[in-house]
Amino acid sequence: MQKVRKTLQMSQVWIYRTMNIRGSEEMAQVLISFKIYPTDIMDLNKLKQKIERQLPKYAKIHKTAEEPIAYGLKALMAQILIPENQEGALDQLEQILQNIPEISQIQTIMVSRT
Repeated sequence: MQKVRKTLQMSQVWIYRTMNIRGSEEMAQVLISFKIYPTDIMDLNKLKQKIERQLPKYAKIHKTAEEPIAYGLKALMAQILIPENQEGALDQLEQILQNIPEISQIQTIMVSRT
């Protein structure tokens, strides 16, 4: 028969899951990867700055990269983080990106929960 111990001492505890600790309202985030095609050959850093200014308060750019397309034209690969509980955020982000005149087309590559 196993013994029941009253106390258990642990030096470190590693928890690998999302936890709700005593009323904390932290939710998971959603990572959206976009492939953004500019209208012409341009400095993608300026385009990234313009996108950052247009994003809503709840969204932020996590990571960007350049992907060559053809003849010097490059696409901007952008990963944007949004809160999981924000309803309609993906549609709103797509609309904001499409309304920027320097962007000719956007493509949603991946949506994942982090």
